[in-house]
Order: sequence, then C-alpha cells, then structure tokens
Amino acid sequence: MERSAFIRLAPSCEVRCGEATYRITHEIDLDSVLGENVATGERKRLKVADIEAVQPVAGGPAEKQRRASDISDKAWSVAEQRWAIIKPLVDRGIIPRAEVEAVAAQAKVDPSTIYRWLSDYSHSGHLSSLAPTTAGRPPGRTSLSPEVEAVIAGAIEDAFLTRQKLKPSDIIEKVEAACRQAKLPVPGKNTVRARIAALHPQLVLRRRGERAKADNLGKPVRGHFPGADKPLAVVQIDHTQLDVIVVEETTRLPMGRPWLTLAIDVYSRMVTGYHLSMERPNANAVGLCLSMSMLPKGPVLEALGVPGEWPVYGRLAKVMADNAKEFRGKLLARACRDWGIDLDFRPVKTPHYGGHIERLMGTTANEVRKLDGATFSNTRQREGYNSEGMASMTLGEVERYLVDFLTTTYHMRLHSEIAMTPRRRWQVGLLGDGVQPGAGLPEKIADAEKLRLDFTPCLERTIQRYGVEMDKIGYQDEVLYRWAGATDPDDPKRPRQFEFRRDPRDVSRIWFWDPEIQRYFAIPYRDLSHPSVSLWQIKAAKAELKRQGVLDVDEDQLFKAIARREGYAEEARAKTKAARREFHRASQVKPAPAAAPVQERQPSTPSPREDDGLFDTPPVIYGDIEPAEFQR
Repeated sequence: MERSAFIRLAPSCEVRCGEATYRITHEIDLDSVLGENVATGERKRLKVADIEAVQPVAGGPAEKQRRASDISDKAWSVAEQRWAIIKPLVDRGIIPRAEVEAVAAQAKVDPSTIYRWLSDYSHSGHLSSLAPTTAGRPPGRTSLSPEVEAVIAGAIEDAFLTRQKLKPSDIIEKVEAACRQAKLPVPGKNTVRARIAALHPQLVLRRRGERAKADNLGKPVRGHFPGADKPLAVVQIDHTQLDVIVVEETTRLPMGRPWLTLAIDVYSRMVTGYHLSMERPNANAVGLCLSMSMLPKGPVLEALGVPGEWPVYGRLAKVMADNAKEFRGKLLARACRDWGIDLDFRPVKTPHYGGHIERLMGTTANEVRKLDGATFSNTRQREGYNSEGMASMTLGEVERYLVDFLTTTYHMRLHSEIAMTPRRRWQVGLLGDGVQPGAGLPEKIADAEKLRLDFTPCLERTIQRYGVEMDKIGYQDEVLYRWAGATDPDDPKRPRQFEFRRDPRDVSRIWFWDPEIQRYFAIPYRDLSHPSVSLWQIKAAKAELKRQGVLDVDEDQLFKAIARREGYAEEARAKTKAARREFHRASQVKPAPAAAPVQERQPSTPSPREDDGLFDTPPVIYGDIEPAEFQR
C-alpha cells in the first residue's frame, strides 16, 4: 500500500505523538487537539507541531512512495484520465453503487475498477497512485475481492443508509449472512466497521433522515472569489522586487534590492509562505514558497527570533499564478499535481484574478518604504533622498522585519474586505464561530523533507563506479554501489537514468531517489575536503574559466576558481554592488538538512596541482546566472 502523504487531524483519526499512539477526540484550537492514548485511555492535549503519522505495523504490508518523476509521460497521462473519472466521487465515503456503476459505464470499465482507483487515491493522496503499474499484484497489497466489496457496499446502501438507523453490528450480521449464502470469504468485523466509518457524515445524516443537520455540517462561508469558500481552497502567488536597498553583512555597504515571493490564502487573507533572496525569481523560489506554505511555521519563527504565532499549514487545493515562465515548468506542474494541488493561471488581461496577492504586495511595499534605504516607487518620491547612503539593514534583518510585520501586525489587524482580522477569519474557517461550523483542521504533511525535495530542481544522471557527476563535481556514497553501470530496464542497450535532487543554495550534497527502496538518500561530495558552495558560485566560476580559455574544466580547477573568486570578491566588495552581491551569495551558503543519515568517511586527499596561471588578472564579476534546470 502506498503511504499517505498527509496526516488527518479530525476526530477518530489515529496519530503518533512522542512514543505513543493517540486517537483524536476533539479539535481544541488552531495549534492543538485532544487525543486519547489507545493503550492506556489517558487523554492529553497534543500540539499539532508534535504530531506525526502512525508508523506501519512491523511485518505488515510494505508502504512505498511512488515518485511522480519515475512515471512515464504516457503513464502519467493515464493517471490524469483516471483522476478525471473519479474526481466527482472523491472524499464522499462509500458512494451508492448506482452512481459508481454509472461512472464505470461512462468510462467503459468495471465498477470494481472504480472502487480500486478510489481506494488507491484515498490511501496515498497522490495522483501518481493512479498511474498504471506492471502486471501482477503490487508487493504487500492485500484486498478483498470485488464480490465481497460489493456485498459490503450493498448492505450499507440497503440497510445502514436508511431511516431505520440500524447499528454497525446489525450491518456486520447482514454481511456475514450474505457472504455465507453466496459461499464467499467472510470479511472481518473491523473491515465492515471501517467501511462504515469512511462514510461522509453529511451523506449518513441525509440518508438517515436528518437533512437539516446534514445541510449545516461543514457548510463553508462563501467568499467573493470563485472557489475560495474555505481556508487553503485558493492560494495566489507572485513576486516583487522590494523598494529597499539591503547591505552586505560584513561591510554594511549596499548590495541592491532583494526579490520577494509571497503566497496568500484568498479566503482568510493569511500569508501562507514566502521566499526572500537577492536572486531573480525562478522555479526554485516558487517551490520553496509553496513547500513553506504547506508546512508549520514554528521553526521559521524560532530561527528568526520572531514572537507570535503563524498557524498556517496543510494541503493547498488550488494555486493561482500569473503566466511567467517560472510558474510554467513541467516539473513544477507535475509536483503540484502529485501533491493534489491544482495549478492554475490567471486569464490574460484579467488583473482582478490576482487582486488579493497584488494588494498584499502593495501593503508589504508600503511597509518596507518605512525602512532606511527605501527607494520608493518613483524618482519623484525619491528626490532628495540618498537610498544607498541611508541603507542600513541586511537581507536577514529585512526578512525578520517582514515576518514580524506579517505575523504580529498584518494578520492581527482589521481587513476591510472581510470585516475581521485575517487571523480570526482563518480560525472561523477552520473551527467555526458558534453560528457557522468550520471545515476542520487541515491535514498535516506526513513527510516534510519529501515535500521540500519534490519541489526542488530535478536532474537525471547515470551512475558509474566512481559515483555520479554534476557540473564537474563528483558525488559518491555506498547506496549508489549497487546501481553502478545499471542499464535501462526497457532497453538494456542504454544506461539507466536515475533521479537526483539538489538545493541550489548548497550543492555539497545531492539527494538520490532509490527506485527500489522508494526513498531519498543524501549523497555527499566524493572529495569531502571541498567546502560547501552554491550553484551560483559554480556557474560563475565556470563562466570565468571559459573566459580564460579553459574549456575542459576538472573538479580541482573549479574549486580553485571558486576560492580565487571569493578572495577577489572580498577585496572588491567595498567598491561595487555586484561584488558585494557575489560575496553575499558565497557567505549565505547553509548546509541543507539531509533526507537520510549519511555515513561519515575520512576525506580523501586531492592530488596536488600547479597554479596554472589562469588568474594573473582579476576576474570579471558576472551578474545573475540562472541555471537552466530552474526553467524546466
């Protein structure tokens, strides 16, 4: 069975907290739930930030993560077709068999196939679970026969979903009798109870004669934007260059204006995520902003030292963006679809479709103009004000100021369009207000690291005996040994391509997706004596070597060039903004968190090389160099 990507935080769901398993009984507030220890019966308040998915039982069915990028375009097309077929039936519990048969007839498949697709998708939450697999039953899958499933569905339809209001124990007896009469295997009592528990509460109430309760249960508060009827139903995302000049960390001299990527929940006007950088917007900035939008913000606030709360997390239903190229990459689109996100684009010449994010950008810009070093929005406003001379805040200080403003001011003040604060609107949308019921706490991401990596730039490489190479840099780890020299399973004459991910801010390690074990592994430099560097530094050093006439670059030359450029940039950073930006990029390299522990090894000693005289003259400082993989 494919592992679920999300953790449901609704009553009756089981979760893990610490060393114990709890069954959620009540939603307390935006940050916590009340859980009952399944072993001791003790009740305890559980922080959402501490909740994890229940681990699979040892010896039980194997749980694997099927990667969207492992699936061929043809298989992915089939998955999308299957999703279009079952989409009207998703999240409705057990559907009347007549509806399933009608959908099956229209799709020209057996009803049992529809049930199987619904089961696959509901367990994983990923579109990739609908892609066709090789012939035969997947490893670890155990399921009832379609005939037994039909008996259970029929008993629920004919006896449970009626005004007679029979108990689950009555339905179990009817299923057992029907299976014995038909000489079918009798399913377990818990199996039947699970099918009943999976029914949508509104369906149960309506079919059992309580229509008024059904109509009020979970009824969303309608917004003005189409589809934005509850938190995270529609999120808008965009970029802007801030009207403030930031200074370099060490010299406190001006570097230029940073770029900000922001995402906003249209229903509540809460900010869901951001990304701040000196680099121009690209697909990596979009991926970082979207992954942050879905994860708890506690670690971000703690790292920045910002007080207050930012209780926004969970699956995004739809993301609306403009038509810029960084939003239209194939890999970004596939990652969004696989995580259940509908990536949509604003119609051309319809600015009102992006009005919410545009207004947020305007609010943020006005706040930033209060800072020293503001450039304002035009030259007339800036007349007589020396922006560079007045600049005093680093990029990190501007980030802290922005997050503090968003969480303690913007989220907490009255918003004229919703007649309440964004924080209050978010709370009402999830928990209700005594008059209008809420939608319930969002599902929490089960594997934060996998989410981040799925939205990180992807490359394909073959694996050799020496490991794998990217941009002239070698990477090696023992997990690669068994795949060295592997051939394509569909064409043995061709070498097999494997998927790797890397964070452009720190390429000292890359992440390898093992297609058999079905998980990511961190792969470090082959030569562990090399320093951590960014992809930007690599591209800039290669461009400099090419300018010097060196076309066949090796690893040692590349790291020598990076070290030499850092030295020149440090000397020149007091003279030019471009040099200060380069020095800033080099100093901001931060080791990215590993997806899996990496075995420590002793650094190998690189072979000595003579100074080849390539840097007799200072290098040219290049501007923004954007890797092509960001635009895929």
